[in-house]
Amino acid sequence: MKVISSPANDQRLTRALAALGRRAVELSWPYRPGWLDAAWVISFTFGLIAIIAFPDWETVPLHLIWISATLLYGFRAWPTRPTLLVLGVVLACTGTVMGLDVVRGREPLAELTEVPMMAAMFGAMVWHARRKLAAEHEARMVGEENARLLATQRRFLQDASHQLRTPITIALGHAELLASELSGRQEGNDISVILGELTRLRRIAERLLVIAAADDPEFLAPEPVALDSFTMDVLRRWRPTAERRWQLGRLDKVTVQADRERLGLAIDALLENAVRHTADGDVIKLSVTASTPGGEIRMTVTDGGSGVPTELLPHVFDRFRVGNGGHPRGTGLGLALVRAVARAHGGDVLVRSWPGHGSDFELLLPPAYSSRQPDSDGLARDDWDARDDKLARKGGAL
Repeated sequence: MKVISSPANDQRLTRALAALGRRAVELSWPYRPGWLDAAWVISFTFGLIAIIAFPDWETVPLHLIWISATLLYGFRAWPTRPTLLVLGVVLACTGTVMGLDVVRGREPLAELTEVPMMAAMFGAMVWHARRKLAAEHEARMVGEENARLLATQRRFLQDASHQLRTPITIALGHAELLASELSGRQEGNDISVILGELTRLRRIAERLLVIAAADDPEFLAPEPVALDSFTMDVLRRWRPTAERRWQLGRLDKVTVQADRERLGLAIDALLENAVRHTADGDVIKLSVTASTPGGEIRMTVTDGGSGVPTELLPHVFDRFRVGNGGHPRGTGLGLALVRAVARAHGGDVLVRSWPGHGSDFELLLPPAYSSRQPDSDGLARDDWDARDDKLARKGGAL
């Protein structure tokens, strides 16, 4: 009779083998001997027989019995009661057969010292294994507690940020309504302060929500993003916001798989930081470079401002880290948001700074989804209006 294999038969066989494997793993000695334990019991029995049958070579099987028990414990790490039982059985059996040889005059009395020495070796192994298990258990508990605390912190940030957004938005709307109706100078100044603080609170809540969600698998919605046109759009939006010398540096034509909205938030945070640490007329330059075809992409924001003090550089991307250079109005979350977005994309963010001369912030992105050759001057020309094109030819200032 010819047996024909079928997917159903293969699946049943696979499930049966998997169940058998799980059953073997679940066996725990001494109640249900596992394969390793059963093999050791057989070798232990043959070792005792060898000690009796070959008295002139009894030291060899004796050592093999204790060494195999020690190695087995290193793999199995039995609970305390089974360990004491094994130790007692091996000690009694080996001591008995060795004692018989001494009584019969085949071996001197000093040979009996081998048994407690081997038991001491086994005890040392048990002690080290117990220490290892205790350390692993403690590390596992600490890791689980840290994971729980991080999850609780992330959930709190998400809930708090989400709950704050609605009342802040309502209060901001009423404040803007009052500002349009107030005519007095003092009242106008007061309402301006309220509007500024509410706007800052809203920005904090939004950034906290983004940072807290950065570890979510669905945090990003990747799509092809042409970084040349993306960069020009960003610079056009920022140009009216501050009296700076806005410039485009090298602008390679590369397209990456990225979340356009999240990437825009990160670049906005870098430009906001650059504006805050520069004065009227200072340069702020935005560049996009691809070092090699298929290599890492760098989006760089360069400014000619006050720079970052050397001692603050290692902590500049920490949450709520506000510089001490006389700029108290920052949220302390902008650069932390940049790092969260960069790492969510599989990249990172770097900073180089020269106090008193400015800084370079680089947002690194994984290799390009596709690449095109840059123009001879390094700038993408798509969608430029005539004024922008003319200014760019004079030096890139916007």
